[in-house]
Order: sequence, then C-alpha cells, then structure tokens
Amino acid sequence: MYRWQGLEDVPAQWGGSVVTIGEFDGVHRGHQHIVARAAELGRERGLPVVAITFDPHPDEVVRPGSHPPLLCSARRRAELLAGLGVDAVCVLPFTVEFSRLSPDEFVRAVLVDKLHVAAVVVGEDFRFGHRATGDVQLLDKLGEKYDYTVEGRPLSRRDNVTISSTAIRELLAAGDVAEAARALGRPHRVEGVVVRGHQRGRQLGFPTANVESPPHTAIPADGIYAGWLSTLDEAGQETDRWPAAISIGTNPTFDGQARTVEAYALDRTDLDLYGLHAAIDFAARLRGTLRFDSVGALVEQMREDVDQARELCAGE
Repeated sequence: MYRWQGLEDVPAQWGGSVVTIGEFDGVHRGHQHIVARAAELGRERGLPVVAITFDPHPDEVVRPGSHPPLLCSARRRAELLAGLGVDAVCVLPFTVEFSRLSPDEFVRAVLVDKLHVAAVVVGEDFRFGHRATGDVQLLDKLGEKYDYTVEGRPLSRRDNVTISSTAIRELLAAGDVAEAARALGRPHRVEGVVVRGHQRGRQLGFPTANVESPPHTAIPADGIYAGWLSTLDEAGQETDRWPAAISIGTNPTFDGQARTVEAYALDRTDLDLYGLHAAIDFAARLRGTLRFDSVGALVEQMREDVDQARELCAGE
C-alpha cells in the first residue's frame, strides 16, 4: 500500500481512482462499511482505491484547543485501511489555508487534478470545503462538472445509535471498552513506548510495562482492565503478545499524581520491555480504581484481578 503525506507525494503518472474521504479515526464499523463499498467499486471498475484523511484533526484547526482524543495512530489507521482493500492513503495536512478552500477548489485541486477521480464514496453526512458548506449533494453536482460519480452511504447503526468516533470516545471515557470494541469491530488499542516508572509492580510481584502514549490518545477511564500487551516492530507489526491485566490511573494507594497506563503480562516476570514500542488492547473493565488501606490489601486485590483477567482472556 502507498502512503502519501500530502498531494506532492502523489506520483505524477497516477491514473484514475476510486476515492473515499474522511478522518477515519478508529476505522470503526461505520468506516468499514463505507470503505468496503469503495473497494467493491474499485474492483468493478479496475481502479485503485485511495483513502483521503487529514492531519491534524480538522477540529484542532477550526477550533484550536478542541483536538479530540484519537482512537488510533496515523500508522495504525493506514494499516487498518489497507486491510479493507485500500491501495493508497493520502494524508492531507489540514491547515488554515486548506480549510479555506471552497468546495469546488477542494474537488478540483485534490480529487480531479491529483487523483483523477472516477468515483467517490463517502458517508451520507459528509461535509467539505470552507465552513463545511459542501455536502453529498454538492459533491454529486460537481461530479457532473468534473466527470465522476458519487455514492453517499447510509451511516451504520448499532442498537439504534449511529456508530461514530465521537460515540466511541464517550464509551471509552466511561470505561466501557467492551461496547467500544463492538463498535470498532476489534478491541480499542493504545500504543506507546515502554518507559521506566516507579517499579512498584515489580516490587509487589506484578512487573508492569508503563506505556507512554502520544498526546491526544484516547485513554479509557481510570480502572483495572483485562486485555493484551504486545510489542511492535518498526512497521507496527506485532512481535510478541501476552494476555494482560491493565491499570489506568494515578496509583492512589501510593498517593500518585501522574496518570499512567500499565500492563502486567500474566505470569511473566522475566520480560524487559523498556524502550520498545508496545500496544495495549482492551477487552473488558474489571473494576474502578480504589485506594487501599495497606499494601497487603492491594496485593490481594491484584491477585484477584489477575485471575479474572486470565479467565476473560482465555475466553476470547
């Protein structure tokens, strides 16, 4: 799969394309529905599929300081899109100047001149151009001018609720990682570098990997979770994977201040993961964060958490 960082990376000889456009944060089931149709159309027409996405998130440019927590990294997003049949991901730098393009200018500069678009597939609520004045109807009208077709796909719903990145962020903020996974089509993942913490887990017999994630990462609510800990290579591919008990919070029993994300690979006390890139996948929330009166009470509860995590992961 090709990954282009801006329009200047698109090869000059690039031919016709089927294009799908969106932030695609999380590449959730709703996104998958749209991208699957673009891939189907690409096969029918014998054309490559290009997914256009944006960095930074448009909200941060239009309303500075409002950057939403991201459900996946840019690399993970591209990897997931490739798995759905996308041939190229074009990440457009979303700047103030870019946000001022009119709908016609956007279509001409991005879709027509660079990607030689033959068909566009988007969600029915798609908006584009300066002040989001463009919609699917206008995109279709411009298609008559520039000779491409448009499909606005109905939004996917679950239990009568539209599946959206915003809704999934709300589920994570509430700690409902199981329902978030159902909307995503897979467990929510947090990636980062394993850094040194206070090493209290090791002293208590449960050594943890303290995963420091990039800014704006969507971190679930404080609490104890069951899931998996993986190490990743430079390309983002898993090299090892273990069932894990995961802690998010400030370690109130020790009067901690910094919020951390730590994972204990079940029954593994021999791992040295410092400096490695790692991923934590969340399966279920076990309980909220508690302050214990003694270290002994904490260790007893940790043993129960580990047993519960082991049982849950074995059933996945």
